Amino acid sequence: MKTKLYRHHFVAAVSLVAASLISLGSSSDDIGFPVKAFMAAFVDKDNTKWFLTDQGIVSFNGEKWTLHNGNRKVESQELKGFAYEANHHGQEMWIASPKGVTVATLPVDARSGATTYHTENTTIISNNVLRVAVGKSPLRWFGTDKGVTAFNNDKWLTPAYEELYPEAMFQDFPITSMATSLSGDSLFVGTDGAGVSRVYRDEADGISGASALAQWGPILLPSDKIYSICITPDGKQWFGTDLGAALHTGNNALENWTVYNTENGLVNNFVQAITTDDKGRVWFGTKEGVSVFDGTDWKSYTKDDGLNSNNVQCIAVDRQGLIWLGTDDGVNSFYNGEFKGYR
Repeated sequence: MKTKLYRHHFVAAVSLVAASLISLGSSSDDIGFPVKAFMAAFVDKDNTKWFLTDQGIVSFNGEKWTLHNGNRKVESQELKGFAYEANHHGQEMWIASPKGVTVATLPVDARSGATTYHTENTTIISNNVLRVAVGKSPLRWFGTDKGVTAFNNDKWLTPAYEELYPEAMFQDFPITSMATSLSGDSLFVGTDGAGVSRVYRDEADGISGASALAQWGPILLPSDKIYSICITPDGKQWFGTDLGAALHTGNNALENWTVYNTENGLVNNFVQAITTDDKGRVWFGTKEGVSVFDGTDWKSYTKDDGLNSNNVQCIAVDRQGLIWLGTDDGVNSFYNGEFKGYR
C-alpha cells in the first residue's frame, strides 16, 4: 500500500438546496439582494453558476437568480460543502451536511431525484460531512469529523489509516478543504491545525494515509491551518493558509516549495480561496481583497477597485472567462478589468 503524506499534515468544494426565485439586480450595488454571504462556488457544463450562501444554494444562469430550497429530499440548513459531477446520469451535485452526504440531480428543483447517504444505509464513518470532492469518476471523497471516506461506483471504501490518524485527530483539527489530483485517484486534505495530507485510493478498496513527514524533514508550509487548496492543470499544488500561500511542484513532499505572502505579492496573508483561470493565472481570495498571479507578476484588487467586500470567500471561473468572486456582502463578476456587483 502506498503511503505518502504532506505533514504539516491535512486538507477543498461546498453545500446545497432546491428552487424558488429571488429578486436580484443587474450589476448595481444598490439593488436589493436577500442573500448576503457567498462561501463556495462551481460552474456547470451549461455555464450556470452555483453558490453556497447564508440562505442555502443559489444559482445564476446569466439572466435569472434562483434559490434552491424546494426539494424535501435535500437539506437546506447547515450545509457544509458541495461538488459538481457530470456523468452518464447527467449533471449532479454532491452536498455535505451534518446529516450525511446527498447527491441530487441538477437543477435541484422540487422534482429532482436525490439520495442521502448516512451511517444507517452505508459504511460512511460519520454523518457529519464537512467537505466533498469528486475525483476520477466515479470516485467521490467525503471529509467528515472522523476522517475521510470514499465512494467508488457503488462500493464504499473504508479508511485504513486509523493508527496514524485516529478519529480524535479530526475532531481536534477539522477538515477545512479538499481537492483531488489531476488523475483523481488521490486526495489532498487540509485541516485547521494539522496541515495537509495526501490520501490514496487503494486497489484493495481501502484508503491509505501517509506517515508524518515531519520526522524526515521540514516542509515549507507557512502554517498548519489550511483553508484552501487548488491543483492546477499542470499539476502544481497550491495551499492557502492563514499566513500566506504555499506552492509545491512534483511528487517529493520535501522539495520544491515556495511561499508567498504580503512581502512578495499577496494583498493579505489569510488565503481562503484559490483557483486558476483560462489564461493560467492563479487567483487568491483573502480577507482583504483578491490577488492574481501570472507566474511572474502580481496584481491585487479591493473595494477601491469595485469589489463588494474585501472578504473574498470563494472564486470560480465560468466558461466565458468571467471570474466570480463570492464575498460576505454579495458576489462580483470580473472581466476585462471591470467588476460587476450583485447584492
